[in-house]
Amino acid sequence: MDVVCQKCLAKFKIPDEKIPKGQSFSLTCPKCENKVFVDSRDGGRSSSHRMTASFSNSDEEKEKAIIDEVDAGTYDASDKPFDFVEEGVETALLCEPDSAVRAKIITALYNMGYHTTAPQLPKDALKQMRFHVFDMVVLNERFGTQDPNMNNVLYYLDRLNMSIRRNIFVALVTTQFRTMDNMAAFHKSVNLIVNLKNINEIEKILRRGKTDYENFYRVYKQSLIKTGRI
Repeated sequence: MDVVCQKCLAKFKIPDEKIPKGQSFSLTCPKCENKVFVDSRDGGRSSSHRMTASFSNSDEEKEKAIIDEVDAGTYDASDKPFDFVEEGVETALLCEPDSAVRAKIITALYNMGYHTTAPQLPKDALKQMRFHVFDMVVLNERFGTQDPNMNNVLYYLDRLNMSIRRNIFVALVTTQFRTMDNMAAFHKSVNLIVNLKNINEIEKILRRGKTDYENFYRVYKQSLIKTGRI
């Protein structure tokens, strides 16, 4: 049986012999870890039939709908994060619900020379990203959600064309992983992990992460130039 996760649209196959016959069952998407439900009570449907997995509850469907709403929106100048940014000035998007933590990160970004905007809601952050490509995004995994796996801003970034995404440095603030855990960063499709307990050292951590990021992509971009791809 072929299954499609509606959250990340990953497609995977379940051997027929492992499918509970005549009943519904749940499984975890191997890509995004979303819980999906499949109903095999189909009267003998063939294994090549595609079953579409659903979200675990209506609240998650509503959160996902935010992205579709923003994508379908019309142009509104008030959604632009900045009226004017001087040439050469880098910009940052900060998505942090805790005011005390937000103040510390804003100070760090200011010291690093970033022109920063800090929207209060995921919908506002998504609207701003429609009109501006930020150099850095600092995102709390629970910004606008209680489920870190249902973060709309992170989902939006994951959907970006890679030619755009690779130019955005994304730092994820989390309580799940250790600071600068490269495997966790790879798994979450971000550039840097920052554990909340290290927030007082956020400027030092961001500077180190950004330096590593720039060194990596300097070599990558040089390779593209040598092969004539840019």
